[in-house]
Amino acid sequence: MRSSRLSRSSLRRQLWGLRLYVGVTSLALAALSTSAYRRSGQAEPARNLGEITVERINVVDKNGTLRMVISDKDRMHPGVIDGKVIDRPRPVAGVIFFNDEGDEVGGLTYSGKVADGQRTAESGLTFDQLKQDQTIGMRYTEGNGQRSAAIEVWDRSDQPLSNLIDKLNAANKIADPAARAAAVQKARAEAPPAPRRVYLGKGREREARLTLADANGTARLNLIVDAAGNPRIEFLNDQGGVVQTLPK
Repeated sequence: MRSSRLSRSSLRRQLWGLRLYVGVTSLALAALSTSAYRRSGQAEPARNLGEITVERINVVDKNGTLRMVISDKDRMHPGVIDGKVIDRPRPVAGVIFFNDEGDEVGGLTYSGKVADGQRTAESGLTFDQLKQDQTIGMRYTEGNGQRSAAIEVWDRSDQPLSNLIDKLNAANKIADPAARAAAVQKARAEAPPAPRRVYLGKGREREARLTLADANGTARLNLIVDAAGNPRIEFLNDQGGVVQTLPK
């Protein structure tokens, strides 16, 4: 009888332990299911991180397409068109943007330093033509004691930039420095022209200038106020030579 009572008591303890195990497991599964649903079907609550320190941030769509890169100068994206990554260093910090297909479409970049008493700097905000390079840009450059700052407009080809990327990447793989430089120059020379049609800004001679160019990139009209404050209008021929100036 005693043995039977002990057996029933042991069985009750085992059943209680089993119920406890099933309850805890059910709660855990419910928590995991809720968390998985929130990740897949709902946006997670925004978190205030206060301050973070990073070298690079990649922003992607839900399908993984790269849309924006925020980076320092050591890890900046080199650029990509039609899935072809440009084989080059890009030592500038800033933000690079990408379109729905993952092609680079422009960005905001900065560089600048003083070395051996020489100041050099460059910054720009550019907007690229689809499948091509920049077609609108706001740029500032400084070097050799001269500065310029302007809005510029380029006329780009309909040919995709990926054709040039193939040639440049192949040229950059050449081991001999002289042969590599020649191959790069040849690839760039064979690329479709990209004439600058509009320049509006301050030139290196401290003049305020509006220059309008023809389809070949040859300046045909200049509106200038020089560093001394003297205004003039220049009309140019198809060789870029001034044919008339107002006032005379």
